[in-house]
Amino acid sequence: MSERTRSAMLRSCISRSALALGAARAVEAGGAGIADLRRDAWGHGLLAVAQAVTAAGARAVRVDGDAEAQALALEGVAATWTDEPDLDPRLLYGLPDDDGSLPGAPVMRVVGRVLSTKDIAAGGGVSYGYIHRAPEDSRLALITGGYAQGVVRALGSTASVEIDGIVHPIVGRIAMDVCVVDIGDADVRMGAEATYFGGRGPLAAGAADWARITGMGVGELVAVVGRRTERAWEA
Repeated sequence: MSERTRSAMLRSCISRSALALGAARAVEAGGAGIADLRRDAWGHGLLAVAQAVTAAGARAVRVDGDAEAQALALEGVAATWTDEPDLDPRLLYGLPDDDGSLPGAPVMRVVGRVLSTKDIAAGGGVSYGYIHRAPEDSRLALITGGYAQGVVRALGSTASVEIDGIVHPIVGRIAMDVCVVDIGDADVRMGAEATYFGGRGPLAAGAADWARITGMGVGELVAVVGRRTERAWEA
């Protein structure tokens, strides 16, 4: 895969430090010590999360089936596909409540990149079907991330992204691999990161907004996005 192609992909950045802290909080909160790692650890990466919760003191992890359990056994991790998990996944993965409150830093940060920018005149239509028309002269940015990567179509003209610390609304329909945001008069550079949710910025709890808009659960949303995007690791 070329560097240009890789840079155009939506990424799920997993924080090693947030994962370690989340695992410690979940284990400290108590239970029988079984962490829910089904669906590739809710999209966060099965092996890395299994190692983190085991290091924090978890007794075992719950996986989808025998194949995953055997693979983890080779890594020295006890796994089950029958016992019910009881460690709090909200603590483990740093997921927001419905009201947007966070138990700690989110483990997953979902980021795209600015591909291009262009001016739009008042009344100009945006994306398929022109469901959004600019109320005034403005500027648009095309960013990576579409419904093929789990940016649900319902988020069009309802959700936002953060670029350089400023929150901008998504406008128009979500396309397969990209969407459009209204950046107003902000000075946005090509290649700049666009954060959908997670991290430590203004949209750290943005997954709660996605849940409210789509009617899906926060856990369901992060699992879908995490399994459909390029995974990267950061401190």
